[in-house]
Amino acid sequence: MSIVFIRAIILYIIVIFSIRLMGKRQIGELQPSELVITILVSNIATLPLEDLNIPLTMGILPILSLVCFEVLMSWLTLKFPKIRHVVSGTPKIVIKDGILDQQVLKELRFSVDDLMTALRGNSIFNISDVQFAVVETNGSVSVYEKQPQRKVVNKDMAIQGQSIDPPVIIVSDGKIIKQGLKDAGLKKQWITDLLERKHLSEEDIFLLTADRNGEYTMIKKGGADGKD
Repeated sequence: MSIVFIRAIILYIIVIFSIRLMGKRQIGELQPSELVITILVSNIATLPLEDLNIPLTMGILPILSLVCFEVLMSWLTLKFPKIRHVVSGTPKIVIKDGILDQQVLKELRFSVDDLMTALRGNSIFNISDVQFAVVETNGSVSVYEKQPQRKVVNKDMAIQGQSIDPPVIIVSDGKIIKQGLKDAGLKKQWITDLLERKHLSEEDIFLLTADRNGEYTMIKKGGADGKD
């Protein structure tokens, strides 16, 4: 039992390391080649756990080999567009000016239900409201609405405003996040002064977020929110 546990821990670390090397994507965002590698890695990792007679290296080496191959392929697809088109395909336009291209839909083996589900995911329920819809290489659908259906933004209303970065986490569960301070352009003294004014310590804070202007939202442990 202990051997199985040790093998499981080692393979877990190897798989996590391998997935990190491949980049940060969600399952639905994987390219075909990445999805294949992910499936193969998961299957190979189970073999040394199911059969203890299989050396652990017989699981680790194929995993690392596949990941190295995927990293190499990623570099090649970035360097050579033709290889990228062969491996990952190209985006396909399925709707243009509110007109559905049935031929492209057949080529993609996309059903009408698949397309409507994707449109509803973009809060669109009528194809005629779509100016442009593209099926990306990972199967997702990007939609550009016609002018009357687009959301009104500040620019449309000639509203002027300052663009600043969103708030970042400064304190999480009683611990100061140094990277958060750096991203917000704040000094540790800013936290010290804030906590002194509130008569609190770092350990009393469950979550503290702040932006570059020093505006913050504080949630105390077991307490209410505070804003400034």
